Amino acid sequence: MTSEKFCTKCGSELSMGDSFCTKCGNPVSPDLPEEKNTMKRQQRSPFWYLLPIFLGVLGGVAAYLILKNNDYQKAKRSLFLGIILTLIPVFIVISFEVVYGTQNPFYVIASGSMIPVLEVYDIVVIQGHVPFEEIEVDDIIVFNHPSGHDRVIVHRVASIIDDNPKTIRTKGDANPASIPGTDFPITQDEYIGKVSYVIPQAGYVTQLLKPPMNYLLYLIPLAIIFGILGFKHQKYKKSG
Repeated sequence: MTSEKFCTKCGSELSMGDSFCTKCGNPVSPDLPEEKNTMKRQQRSPFWYLLPIFLGVLGGVAAYLILKNNDYQKAKRSLFLGIILTLIPVFIVISFEVVYGTQNPFYVIASGSMIPVLEVYDIVVIQGHVPFEEIEVDDIIVFNHPSGHDRVIVHRVASIIDDNPKTIRTKGDANPASIPGTDFPITQDEYIGKVSYVIPQAGYVTQLLKPPMNYLLYLIPLAIIFGILGFKHQKYKKSG
């Protein structure tokens, strides 16, 4: 079908399919098909989906804003992943409170005061549901330092000093004697829980979570991700 009904030169009427005017011979320009947009939409790197893994809900929001115009479904999944990964620690803390009776049932042994029973970097798992009134001599307990509650101590119960209110004295197995102000007096206020399990030497992992190693664990993967994204962006600009 032509784009003209009349010849642009002489004004004669044209028939469908004419390639030139039958009166004056003027060429007839055919209708050009609508140009299709062959430009491909910019492909977003799958590395954007790692943002929620490292940054939780903030990374999920960032990935959502970046991906929503390219792939809305993937953008929603990224946001959902970020929310889920942020809620998981909250769920774990609540679960610990229910199962162990304390928000933090794991403690890393930091000194040699309980050698050979507990070595440095062993992890003890405590049970906070065990009432202080049921604690007996030879139990290993976790408690706050009596003077100021500024640090946590793991020692063995050496004796019951008083029953009303219950007050106990502890002692480190490797120490020659109980230390006043540290091992006693221990009351309900200082008590955290009773040691139930020991995970040998698992505390070495916690060294990776201390500065500056914890920063490197986050910064190195993020630097790799953004480096790859930057490379892909430059490659896309050159190909465009």
